[in-house]
Amino acid sequence: MFSFLLWCILLVLCWPLALVALVLYPLVWLILLPFRIVGIAVGGVLELIWALFTLPARLLRSPGRV
Repeated sequence: MFSFLLWCILLVLCWPLALVALVLYPLVWLILLPFRIVGIAVGGVLELIWALFTLPARLLRSPGRV
């Protein structure tokens, strides 16, 4: 909502720049999409490694639960 209000202010102050931003926003979003996907995958792999690393400590800490 905040970004929409900023865009409306930009539209009032400088409408050509606001229209350029409106056209370029989807293109920038598409260019950055692969980086977001890689970030999610790397985050998942790091969480898996952390879970495997801390598994013995969690098993020793809670006796009787497997």
